[in-house]
Amino acid sequence: MSLNEEVDLLRKIPLFAKIDPSKLKLLAFTSERLNYADDQILFHQGDTGDAAYIIINGFASVLIDTPGGQVEVAQLGKGDVVGEIAILCDVPRTATVQAKESLVTLKISKDTFFKLVNDVPQIAVEIMRELASRLESTNTKLREALSGGTV
Repeated sequence: MSLNEEVDLLRKIPLFAKIDPSKLKLLAFTSERLNYADDQILFHQGDTGDAAYIIINGFASVLIDTPGGQVEVAQLGKGDVVGEIAILCDVPRTATVQAKESLVTLKISKDTFFKLVNDVPQIAVEIMRELASRLESTNTKLREALSGGTV
């Protein structure tokens, strides 16, 4: 995938849709493209958060460690962003992310991510919306689980 194709992909992601193309080009250029094989781990729950990842192609599972073993809480696909919670909150990774098939990502370092947020404040609003949506989804699943429903 060329730099221009990566910029086009980034532009289609709601988080980056309103960013100036020159900033997207810089983001794509300063990001690291990583390939993962089926079942390969991007990062483990508890790891230090040093980057966020944008899925360019493929699918990944978000897994949470529980006393009964790992539980898949979400699946991610093209255009999804993962890993931003650890770098935004400066906490260890809150989940393990594992490739479900051949996976291609753009890895955005913590420094690059914060520079982008400082340069384009609208991204902070989009991040808050995404995190609030995830929290609502988690709360719904928790209510269903506690009421005896299925998750």
